[in-house]
Amino acid sequence: MNKIKVIFWDFDGVILNSNEFRDSGFEIVLKDFPKNQVELLLNYHHQNGGLSRYVKFRYFFEVIRGEKVSNKQIQDYSSKFSEIMLNILTNKDLLINDSLSFIKENKEKYRMHIVSGSDGKELNLLCKYLGIHHYFETINGSPEIKINLVKKILDEYDYKIENCVLIGDSINDHEAAIINKIKFLGYNYFQGKENVTILNSFSEFNTYN
Repeated sequence: MNKIKVIFWDFDGVILNSNEFRDSGFEIVLKDFPKNQVELLLNYHHQNGGLSRYVKFRYFFEVIRGEKVSNKQIQDYSSKFSEIMLNILTNKDLLINDSLSFIKENKEKYRMHIVSGSDGKELNLLCKYLGIHHYFETINGSPEIKINLVKKILDEYDYKIENCVLIGDSINDHEAAIINKIKFLGYNYFQGKENVTILNSFSEFNTYN
């Protein structure tokens, strides 16, 4: 790698061990629908971790159930989901120590941004509750898609792409990096395309820098 100066962080599964709780959030919000349909949504969710809940709820209704759904309905389901997440995910024990230690130790060395598929407002509140918001230049999430979030930050801060890396755990994170022509490191059981560099621990980070 060329000299890394900027790190784009995914959030769920990279900074916070929240993925299993995201599953339960969908199950609770969609408890009145057939279980087999909710299972199909969870499969889609697992395969597309970096996509927003707005996309996933729309997929549930339009693709799995084959019915029309309004923007207001999507917003209502997403708001219920957010309420559940804020009640669960403010537990500091869910923070991933490997990531958090690296962030704390290197807060002056790298400029850091969170780019997540989670709701942006919820994400900012979570980071404040967890006491980690001050480590990041910006904390951004959905409904803006991750590809665009990364592009906007690259443009706004005039970063050189060769100095940037995105760390994520999903194929959508990888796609956001590739489309924006920045480096990518898969972390925490990344499952995706072959030939992706995997970061098993942040003790290895300097190996790729």
